[in-house]
Amino acid sequence: MHVLRPQFRIEEQRALEFAGQRGFGMIVAADEHGPRASHVPFVLGERDGQVVVQIHFTAKNPLVALADGTRRFLLIVAGDDAYISNDWYSSRDNVSTWLYEAVHLSGVAHLRELDENRGHGDALLAVSEARLPKQPWDLAQMEPGKRESMLAAIRVVDLVVDTVEGQAKLNQHKSDADHVAIADRLARSEETGHGRLARKMQALRPGLGYEML
Repeated sequence: MHVLRPQFRIEEQRALEFAGQRGFGMIVAADEHGPRASHVPFVLGERDGQVVVQIHFTAKNPLVALADGTRRFLLIVAGDDAYISNDWYSSRDNVSTWLYEAVHLSGVAHLRELDENRGHGDALLAVSEARLPKQPWDLAQMEPGKRESMLAAIRVVDLVVDTVEGQAKLNQHKSDADHVAIADRLARSEETGHGRLARKMQALRPGLGYEML
């Protein structure tokens, strides 16, 4: 999904695209007892010229009461990560570290009316099912009584995004030789996420003679 608005810089727009492609993250807000958090799927879209993250909670989730139209929520969207051992580099005396990608989206949260639950459910399923190589499943295929009971048990919240922070550590500050050594090591890994990180590292510095692309 492409969410490109003039108020965001190019790197922020890329971060929004990254978040939209992931579609799952952790919402954090604070009340008088401290931070509250929930892991949630979400739909990223636009409304009235603003970027909106739409999520849902069970009705009893304490975050529902915090979506009061004034309190700020933070959505953390994590990508792939990989531990990098210091002896994987081509040069000596590097420090072991982690490579990763993540995006933080924040803004004011607004609780939506109950009659918007079905629209949210349809939109969330449409985005999620489109990722699978099969005929999409939708709420219309669910037994009506069960469907309405399920929809009545959730509350939908809009997070109106005003701050976008992309965070990525992909060996950007290492030498070409060290960059290639780590990308090649990750490309040989059996972990799918490591392969994705390797391809992104190769795209950052193309033409360096990697073992595989």
